[in-house]
Amino acid sequence: MEDNMTLNQLPYGETAEIVSINAAMPLRQRLLEMGLTPRTRVEKIKAAPLGDPVELYLRGYALTMRLEDLERVKISVTDDENIFSP
Repeated sequence: MEDNMTLNQLPYGETAEIVSINAAMPLRQRLLEMGLTPRTRVEKIKAAPLGDPVELYLRGYALTMRLEDLERVKISVTDDENIFSP
């Protein structure tokens, strides 16, 4: 998989590391406050029945976000199995 893709492109069940947030304020501030900060590992878990929103797992909690907002989060894919395992 390519590096520096966006979080909405990450396949379900895969883990990635956040590289940057490419959004204008106040969306950028909101994403950072939710824990989507650079170097944070995130796993894309599942989607709602119609595909949007999407559930992510990061920093020990599940977060549900719209695909539109995930397009603003640049990631680098990691080799970790998943972040649910200890």
